[in-house]
Amino acid sequence: MSTATLSRKADFPGLITADGAPWHYLDSAATAQKPQAVIDAMARALGENYATVHRGVYSRSAEMTLGYEEARRKIAALIGADDSEVVFTRGATEAINLVAYSYPDKGRVLLSELEHHSNIVPWQLAGWQVDVCPLTDDGQIDLDAAEAMLTREHTMVSFAHVSNVLGSVLDAERAAELAHSVGAKLLLDGCQSVPRMPVDVAALDCDFYALSAHKLYGPTGIGALWGRAELLDAMPPWQGGGAMIDQVGFDRTTYAPAPQRFEAGTPAITEAITFGAACDYVRNIGLESIHAHEARLVAQTRDALGAMNDVTLYGPEESAGIVSFLIDGIHPHDLGTILDEENVAIRAGHHCAQPLMEKLGIPATARASFGIYSDEEDVAALIRGIERTKRIFG
Repeated sequence: MSTATLSRKADFPGLITADGAPWHYLDSAATAQKPQAVIDAMARALGENYATVHRGVYSRSAEMTLGYEEARRKIAALIGADDSEVVFTRGATEAINLVAYSYPDKGRVLLSELEHHSNIVPWQLAGWQVDVCPLTDDGQIDLDAAEAMLTREHTMVSFAHVSNVLGSVLDAERAAELAHSVGAKLLLDGCQSVPRMPVDVAALDCDFYALSAHKLYGPTGIGALWGRAELLDAMPPWQGGGAMIDQVGFDRTTYAPAPQRFEAGTPAITEAITFGAACDYVRNIGLESIHAHEARLVAQTRDALGAMNDVTLYGPEESAGIVSFLIDGIHPHDLGTILDEENVAIRAGHHCAQPLMEKLGIPATARASFGIYSDEEDVAALIRGIERTKRIFG
């Protein structure tokens, strides 16, 4: 299958500029464009289907509740989980915060040098002692080093399943084995993995998994936390309000079981249902096909950039849908600005991974990241834009 065969540009109305020209969107790692099927699902949920959930006795509320809980089941199916272990959150950031604050056995947490800020700051704020695992020369989390560092004082290991900067893929099964060998739990940040490859939390043997809808061709403002049932059951709620309670009194309140215990207040109803529609969309295409498609585009891009003697590439050769690079004498922000004139959108900056930039000894990178809708024309436009930028800078 060629990359052009899988590319689904026609499904995405956002990939055309105001004057009708193609927009070469290479910033999917930041947020993915939305297919028409997802947009339509949002419109229906906000329009003819709209009502509250879990509260109304009228028929439309009951139907909306069924749709909301069906979305939970779709998310669970996407990652090989049981829906009773899936908590709706505002995104992966809130999912990680939930664990950092509510996990009862706070101790030492082992992170890595490539983590996104959302997998660093919550642990600091919640009072954990943070240790940092180094990287290998090609940008992988060094699990040999992790094995040497882990002690019985560690109660949590929290790693990115796929790096948002380098595209490196964690050997999650080994990470789980190492964590469990000292009695720690493993949380995986799945923001970049869930849209790009098949994920089965049982096979990975992790304990928590955080994901975000907007990187999965769904809406912003919603994500999910998967956690093992016995762990969620042992965790107290970290926000209070309606929906997460059993009985409320001024002297004593009891709480609903998980996952409802962690879903205080009126939920993001339309976003949850649309999250489910996004799961349907990617499952119908097939995550194995998506992964192969993006791998071919990564290889093509790295080959083209690697042929330029003034370009430095970061991360492993076989990265998952992400290519980070620098051009000698050209700041990534300048490159991004000129590429925008060519209708090419990339990310330029530290990518919410300042410790990784410090590790690499650079202030920023340019990052091209791919999606279902990406194809060879996007790669060609990127290379043309880079050549033009180099001519401008002499």
